[in-house]
Amino acid sequence: MGVEGTTGLQLRSLITSAGELELSLLPVTLPEPGPDEVVVRVEASPINPSDLGLLLGAADPATAKASGTAAAPVVKATVPATAMKAMGGRLDESMPVGNEGAGVVVKAGASPEAQALLGKMVAMIGGAMYAQYRTMKVAACLPLPDGTTAAEGASCFVNPLTSLGMVETMRREGHTALIHTAAASNLGQMLNKICLKDGIDLVNIVRSEEQVALLRDLGAKYICNSASPTFMDDLVAALVATGATLAFDATGGGKLQGQILTAMEVMAVKAMKEYSRYGSTTHKQVYVYGRLESKPIEFSPTFGMAWGMGGWLLFPFLQKIGQVDAARLRARVASELKTTFASHYSKVISLQEVLQIDNLHAYAKRATGAKFLINPNKAG
Repeated sequence: MGVEGTTGLQLRSLITSAGELELSLLPVTLPEPGPDEVVVRVEASPINPSDLGLLLGAADPATAKASGTAAAPVVKATVPATAMKAMGGRLDESMPVGNEGAGVVVKAGASPEAQALLGKMVAMIGGAMYAQYRTMKVAACLPLPDGTTAAEGASCFVNPLTSLGMVETMRREGHTALIHTAAASNLGQMLNKICLKDGIDLVNIVRSEEQVALLRDLGAKYICNSASPTFMDDLVAALVATGATLAFDATGGGKLQGQILTAMEVMAVKAMKEYSRYGSTTHKQVYVYGRLESKPIEFSPTFGMAWGMGGWLLFPFLQKIGQVDAARLRARVASELKTTFASHYSKVISLQEVLQIDNLHAYAKRATGAKFLINPNKAG
């Protein structure tokens, strides 16, 4: 479908007040670009964990059933009654999906800045990227270096800026080393490359020996397997070696956050010169930035009184640091796009293939090494 056709398919996610998720593809009229806008033919958009939260909501993927036609598939799934309250803000509203993507500018507004992007490959952020075409403000587009493919540029916002944001947070809050969970992910691999390049000690927490080997091959020095019977001893040893007092947690549930704080306190107490019944005065901080685990966070506060646990999100962080520093981080991403910030995908699928049940079950698992990339203009 050409851009002159005025419409393009867009993936929509709807949760009804009756407790049903419905995913479908709808034709959307393509707006004419304003003076400071461009129309981009979207050629690549990743399925990030943050996208799954909107795409699937609280629906149970095991209940998903397909209907419709090959060209216009529909998927429906059940949202458990216990999860409906959390979905209250989006009920009966058809929502576009996809945080980021990349593609070629095929139409431009009248401004010189817009015209300069015509025919260029750009990366974008701003939602609704699971669509064949997207009208964007020029300021929301990042021109990619010549020779960069859409697949190489599609993931240059969320994971790269999140990993750089973690390092920036560490420096701004006075910490000197980091801890990261679910550390074998695409984001975790990027964070390892940044820390190795910048000389920062990073403690990686993973869940299997296969993930240990993967990170070891990337040059990671401190890796702890949470499934190992010696996990807590290994974690304390890594913290003693690095002095890490800041953790970023992607799991968002279970006991891991408390275990990290406990290990930090053991490390801090070892360095104390005299006993205090209140524990160490070293501040220990865990930021939760993901929800790979749906269960509640459980911990016993056995780590003194100098600690904190809170949430961390990329976009509020970028707003907090301001345009100048945010632009500095984006410039680093652009300059290291094919090295430090390279992303790897296990499968490239069309919009129609997003709604195939086998694919849905696969990407809903959020498994390490199974990152999907959508090409909205790939034949279904």
